[in-house]
Formats: sequence, C-alpha cells, structure tokens
Amino acid sequence: MKMRTDGEAAATMTAWNRAGLVVRRLMHHVELILEHYGKYGRLMRLHRPIGIWLLLWPTLWALWLAGDGVPDPKVFVVFVLGTVVMRSAGCIINDFADRKIDPHVRRTADRPLANGDVAPGEALILFFGLMLVALGLVLTLNRLTLWLAAAGAVVAVVYPFTKRWLSAPQFVLGIAFSWGVPMAYAAQLGEIPRIGWLLFVATIVWVVIYDTQYAMADREDDIQLGVNSTAVLFGDMDRTAIAGMQLLFLLALALVGRGAELGPWFFGSLGLALLLFLYQQFLIRNRDPDGCIRAFLNNAWLGGCVFAGILLDYVFGAGGG
Repeated sequence: MKMRTDGEAAATMTAWNRAGLVVRRLMHHVELILEHYGKYGRLMRLHRPIGIWLLLWPTLWALWLAGDGVPDPKVFVVFVLGTVVMRSAGCIINDFADRKIDPHVRRTADRPLANGDVAPGEALILFFGLMLVALGLVLTLNRLTLWLAAAGAVVAVVYPFTKRWLSAPQFVLGIAFSWGVPMAYAAQLGEIPRIGWLLFVATIVWVVIYDTQYAMADREDDIQLGVNSTAVLFGDMDRTAIAGMQLLFLLALALVGRGAELGPWFFGSLGLALLLFLYQQFLIRNRDPDGCIRAFLNNAWLGGCVFAGILLDYVFGAGGG
C-alpha cells in the first residue's frame, strides 16, 4: 500500500514538473513576443501617453461645446479612438524623419528607430497601417469631416520635416495637434462656426507653449545639430514669449466661454489654469532640462482642468444657455 502511495506521489510530482516546464516555456514565448512587439509600442510611444492627452483634451473641449454639453456618442468614440491612432502614427513619422538626428540627442537616443530596434521599412508599414485604421474611422463620419481629416493627415506628415527649414516648426505642430477642433465641430454640426475657429486658434497657441517648453530641454543639442525650434528662435526671451502666449491662450478661452455662454465653473477652471501656468513658469525659471520637461508634462493637467470646467458648467451651470 505504501509503495503504491509513493508511486502515485512520484507520478503526481512528474505531472507537476511537466506542467511547470510547459508554463515556463509558455512564459518564455510570451516574453519573446512582448519583446518583439514591444518595440512597436515604444515606437508609437504608448508607454508615454502624454501626447494622447495633449491631443485629446482640445478635441473633447470642442465636442462638448459643439454638442451643447451632449456630444453624439458615435462621434465621441470615433474621435477618442482616432486620437490614439493618429498620435501613434504621428510619433512614427516624426521618428522616421528624425532617425538620423535622434541618435545624437541624449533624450531621444534610445528611441527604436534611433537605436536600430526597428528598421525604417517596418516603421513605414506600421505608419501606413495606422493611417488605414484612421481612414476607416473617419469614413463613418460626414463628408466635411472626411475632407478635414485628409488635410490634417497632410499637416501631420509634413510637420516633422519642417524642423529643417522653418524657424518656428511648433506652429505647424500647433495646427496638426489642434486639427481635431474643427473636425469635432464638423462632425457634430456639419459646419465650423466662428467659435470653433477661435478655439482652434487658442489651441494652436497652447501647443506652441508646451512644445516650446519641450524644446527648451533639447536646445543645446538642437543648436549643434542645426534643428530649428521656437526655443532656439526665442533664445533668452523664451520665458517672456511663453508668458505672453499663456495670457493670449487664457484670453482666447475666455472669449470662447463668453461666446458659448459658459458660467462660473468654466471661468473658475481658467483661474486654475492661470495658477498652473504660473507653476510652469516656476519650473522653467532656470531653463534646466528636467524642469522644462516637467512644465511640458504639467499641461496634461491644464487641459483636463479646462475640460472639467466645460463639463461641470454643462452639468451644474447654464452652459450653452
């Protein structure tokens, strides 16, 4: 009886060992798959969602304002998904354009195209695949939105190359990152009213603000490599220029709020945005790269703050009249 029990125990142990071996092999294959495809996630910057938030917030501002506080659910889903897809595609084409520059910049040297983890051909295949997904999404919307999406795609592709010949490429990026605003109005209303264009301009200013802060972290490398940016263009006047644009952005949003008949919740959010801008000025006071990047990242909170003001005004206030 004891021998049979020992035999059963041995058999059970063998079964567990085999199961453990299978699990270890499976985990090894999973690790290989994640390692292989993880490089594409890094290429799309999915591990750094700050760009998604900065692209998404203005789009949500526009959707809620155009929808008078109740945006169309289908339009909302399409724009959220489209934001993730287009930001990912934008990162790929940006890194493709900068693949010979990024290895010489400390902050970007470990990007997949810069360090050779991803071949240029692989990057282009992934880029065109994402653009096809974006096309499929926008085909569910009206014709005006489709035409705007086509124009926005051109701007997104052109932007990375403007750093070679345009002194202030951040303004082109501003158009690309703000293009979701007129598209949201077009999708929701079938037209773009004046308040939509005003919000578009305000968003362009905001993009130039935070991307100048971002570029300040790389200014020394960019000067050596001959890469243009507003940080290089503004020079010692960078903080003053950013402060002026911050005030212009808040003024433009105040005009948007007035035109949309928003109330204290929204204007209160602008007060909080002002405090966040002051904090950003504090962060960039010494122009050290770490402080500049922190100021850049802080803009995700600012965008959310403005959206919260719009949302709360429609829920509790008299938003939209």
